[in-house]
Order: sequence, then C-alpha cells, then structure tokens
Amino acid sequence: MAAIEISGLDVVRGGRLVLRGIDLSVADSIVTGLLGPSGSGKTTVMRCIVGLQRYEGSVQVLGREAGEPLLRREIGYMTQSPSVYPDLSAGANVGYHAALHGRPRGSAAEAIDMVGLADRGGQLVGTMSGGERSRVSLACALVAEPRMLVLDEPTVGLDPVLRRDLWQLFRSMSGERGVTLLVSSHVMDEAHRCDELVLLREGRLLAHDAPDQLLARTGASEMEEAFLRLIETTPEVSR
Repeated sequence: MAAIEISGLDVVRGGRLVLRGIDLSVADSIVTGLLGPSGSGKTTVMRCIVGLQRYEGSVQVLGREAGEPLLRREIGYMTQSPSVYPDLSAGANVGYHAALHGRPRGSAAEAIDMVGLADRGGQLVGTMSGGERSRVSLACALVAEPRMLVLDEPTVGLDPVLRRDLWQLFRSMSGERGVTLLVSSHVMDEAHRCDELVLLREGRLLAHDAPDQLLARTGASEMEEAFLRLIETTPEVSR
C-alpha cells in the first residue's frame, strides 16, 4: 500500500515554477530519503504533503487528499527551521504538543529522551544550541506517535554520533512500529540509510529507487557520483 501518491504536481511560487510534473508513489512503513541540493524543491514537496502549500495536480496521503483535517493527527512534521517557543523549556514545548494530541502524562519526557535530551528537559529552548533546538522540534513531531513523519533536514548541524543515533531511531520506528518516514537531506552520505531514495533537481524528479539499485544503474560507487551521472544523462536538468 502506498502512503503517498502524487500525480502531475506543479507548484508556482513568486511567479516561478518550482515543481514540475512530479509523479511519485511512496511506500508505507519504510524510510524514504528526499535528496537534492538546496533549491531543488524538497521542502516544497513536503509542504504539499502536509497540506501547507497550494499546488496543481493530485497529492493523496494515507488515502486522503493532502491537507484534510483528519490527517493532522496522523502526520508529524518537522520544519527545517525549529518550530519551538524559545521562552519555554524543552519539556514545556514538547508537553504542549503532547496535550494537543491527547497524549498521556509522561509522553513528553519519553520523546525528549528519544532525541537524546533527557538531561535538558528543564532548559529554556532559547538558551540551547541550534542543533539542540532542532532536536526539541523533532521531539514535538514524535510525541504524537503519528503514522507518518515528514522531517525536513532533521540532522543538519548535528555531530556524527547524534546523526547516527537519530538514523537508528528512524530505522527502528519504521521497522518496529510501521511508521512511514519521509526524510529530506542535502547530504548524500545519508542516502544509504534509507530504504528508497527520491532525487530532485531543479524542481524535477530525477530518480526514485533503492540506493543499491541506483548505484547499479549508474555504475557509480558512491551516491554523490550516481547523482552527478544522473544529471549528466538527463538533458532537461543538465547545465
């Protein structure tokens, strides 16, 4: 069963066509990486999926039209810039989201622990580093235990150990809990951590396949090399 079905997706922003004829089917209960350089359209695709962006075409999420009110409890969304209140503690931020979703007492502490901030729950978010604020934002998305997580650059600014730990968390959520994850990144070395990859370039879908199949198809040894070869062999996105 597909968790996301996109057909003929076009988006115009500021008079410019930023997404062009995207057709995409994302499988349920796996980790799908949305990769591409800055400005490729990753965030715009995610905004369409969570119902925050006007578009032309069709976007179906968990069997419903994107943006339907019933999906609000089914999807956790982490924006690229942390969506947290700086004058509240980490615990208060996550607790607020827990209350909105009717989660039981203690769920906020569990979510904070999941992102490696168990000892920072009482700290004001405004005094935290950028990476710590991002992890609080991630905990706010996790606390509702949604069926789908849409995460925009969740590992940006984190050290290698924290990046590894978060990817292990993402893998366990899909494998053990059946959560569908769509995770964007511009870091190609994160590609091998995903079950499937969606590569974007200049608002177009460049490729959608499993990492090892993309490497085999392009004859590349690394994902960055595969991405460059795909660009070179796709005339409409070549420079």
